[in-house]
Amino acid sequence: MTDWTDGWIEAGGKALECRQWGDPGEELLIVMLHEGLGSVSAWWDFPALVSADTGRRVAAYSRAGHGRSDAAPLPRPLDYMTREAVDVLPDVLDGLGAGRCVLAGHSDGATIAAVYAGSVSDARVRGLILMAPHFFAEPETFAGVSAARAAWESGRLGERLSRHHDDAEAAFLGWSGAWLDDGFRGWNVADAIDHLRIPTLAIQGRDDGYGTLAQILELEERSPAPVETLILDRCGHGPHRDRPDETRAAIADFVARLERIEEAGVGFA
Repeated sequence: MTDWTDGWIEAGGKALECRQWGDPGEELLIVMLHEGLGSVSAWWDFPALVSADTGRRVAAYSRAGHGRSDAAPLPRPLDYMTREAVDVLPDVLDGLGAGRCVLAGHSDGATIAAVYAGSVSDARVRGLILMAPHFFAEPETFAGVSAARAAWESGRLGERLSRHHDDAEAAFLGWSGAWLDDGFRGWNVADAIDHLRIPTLAIQGRDDGYGTLAQILELEERSPAPVETLILDRCGHGPHRDRPDETRAAIADFVARLERIEEAGVGFA
C-alpha cells in the first residue's frame, strides 16, 4: 500500500485536491466521498487502510469549498448534493481515470454517491458503500446540525475544522446554512433509490445523532438491486471512526464479493 499521489483534478469548473493510495496499475478504484464537513485530510488514515485491506486503489477528493480545493459560493443551494452528483462527480471520475469503480460515501457523500448511481447511467460504477446516508430530512438531522452550529459559535468546532480546511468558516456555513434553511425541511432524494441497479452496502450506527435507521429501511425497501446492511451498536454518525475494524472488514468483504461476481458472472449473494 502506497500513498502515491497527492494532487489536483478539474471538476465542475473548480480545482479539487485529491489523494490516491494503492497500486496505480490496479483496475478497480474505490472513490471516497466525504461528509458535510469533511475533506481529504479529514478521512485521516481510513482510505489508506481500506486500500491495504482490499488490495485496491483508493482515491479521495475534497469538494469545492472544502479542504484545499477551490472556494464555493455561498449560500449553498439547497439541492447542492444533487448538483454535486450530477454536475461534478462525472468530472471527478474522469479526472481520476476511473475504470471500474465503487463509490464509498459518508453522510452527505453517501447521498451524493446514491444520487449519482440512481440518476446517471455510468457503467463504470459497480457498487455503492453508503455510511450513514441521508435520503430525506429528519428532525434528528436538524437537531444534530443545530448542535454543531452551537459548537461553532462557541469556538469549539472552528479550531478542529481549521486543520482540514483553508476556509473553515465557509465550509461550516455552507453546510449548516443549507441544512438549517426552512426550505430544507421538505428535502427528499429517495426517488434515486428506485433506479439503483448495482449492489449496495449500507452501514449505520444505532446511536447516529444525525439520522435514524429509517434511512436504511428506505433503502432496503425501495432498491431493486441487492442491499446488505451493517447496523453497529455503540456507534454514532461516523462508523469509520467509531467502529473502524467492523466497518473496514465489511467493506473488504463487500469489495471481494463484487470482484468474484464480476469474474463468475453470477448474482450478488
